[in-house]
Amino acid sequence: MNNLLWGSSNMENPRIIDALFNKTKFSWLWLVIRIYVGFQWLSASIHKLSSPEWMQTGEALKSFWLNAVAIPAGLAKPAIYYPWFRTFIQMLLDNNSYVWFGKLIALGEFLVGLALILGFLVGVAAFFGGLMNLSFLLAGSLSSGPVLLVLEMLLLVAWKTAGYYGLDRYFFNFIGAPWKPGRWFQKKLA
Repeated sequence: MNNLLWGSSNMENPRIIDALFNKTKFSWLWLVIRIYVGFQWLSASIHKLSSPEWMQTGEALKSFWLNAVAIPAGLAKPAIYYPWFRTFIQMLLDNNSYVWFGKLIALGEFLVGLALILGFLVGVAAFFGGLMNLSFLLAGSLSSGPVLLVLEMLLLVAWKTAGYYGLDRYFFNFIGAPWKPGRWFQKKLA
């Protein structure tokens, strides 16, 4: 059936795409991107982890959310473009969720940064880093978010080679992936 719809099935990736995302030849590039993005997350988390406004009361996050949900008078545009996201943030504010959410953000930023720098579960770390960046962007915080989001999406696609110069090289060799067990599971199955 596929051959009737698409003709022959000789569709292949261009060589550059194959080299970037499937071969270890450009793993050095992913190492540079990983360390850059990871350092951005680590540096963002350090002051939060040592700040009572983030780790105890959540007042820093509460202040950010209050500014984000505010609807300015006149022709000025609100920080949050989508009403559903404003409703979501307002619900979090109404439930005092900033107390525990501040801790979650600070710890999440630290873990994503550490995982990317160490090259451990790069695809998972890039996904959660991208999710945090998307949330910050939806709340109206621009800063370096767009660039980091694009880099995290690229790391997510390049997960197979992005951790080659890192712990993923050993982790996936030993543990494997759900569709291809590593050496540890092969020994147990034998």
